Amino acid sequence: MKNRKKIGSKIKEFREFRQLSRGDLAIQANLDEAQLQLIEDEGNVPSLGVLIKISRAMGVRIGTFLDDQEKIGPAMVNAGKAEETLSFSTKDESTREHLNFFSLAQAKSGRHMEPFLVEIEPAEESDYKLSSHEGEEFIYVLEGSIEINYGKEVYLLHQGDTIYLDSVVAHNIHAAGEQAAKILAVVYTPV
Repeated sequence: MKNRKKIGSKIKEFREFRQLSRGDLAIQANLDEAQLQLIEDEGNVPSLGVLIKISRAMGVRIGTFLDDQEKIGPAMVNAGKAEETLSFSTKDESTREHLNFFSLAQAKSGRHMEPFLVEIEPAEESDYKLSSHEGEEFIYVLEGSIEINYGKEVYLLHQGDTIYLDSVVAHNIHAAGEQAAKILAVVYTPV
């Protein structure tokens, strides 16, 4: 996918513009320098939590690395026309994450929210890795059922259900059972 390289290239471009070494950014974002190298040079797609850490360390909104265009005013995506922008799945089997993101506001510059359609593939394992980041998330289940591990609680949501959560609490969203699910997710991360 062409967006894999683009995200890493944008991160590298912003980092170099701010005259930050890869090591400095790794320290500020509390990440491993080798992980940043894989993202910038090899096109590895960072998880949502990692992307948020990088954006916070550089003082930019998360969408800065996802934007294709700069559009002032509203951005519209017609039904069935949302393009896959990236997958926040690390492809590391230990994360057990299988999330495919389709941006619904990629063309809108200066946005403070990130709306996505997310396809959630069923996972083979039940040992879900929790992650946390600053901000809030709103989730609406469009198809199927999902399970959310949120702190020490577990929430089961079915088609039509919603949840609004604080992202700072460790969480994981995955398909409930063996069927895929689709959600509308709106992520807000303060800059």
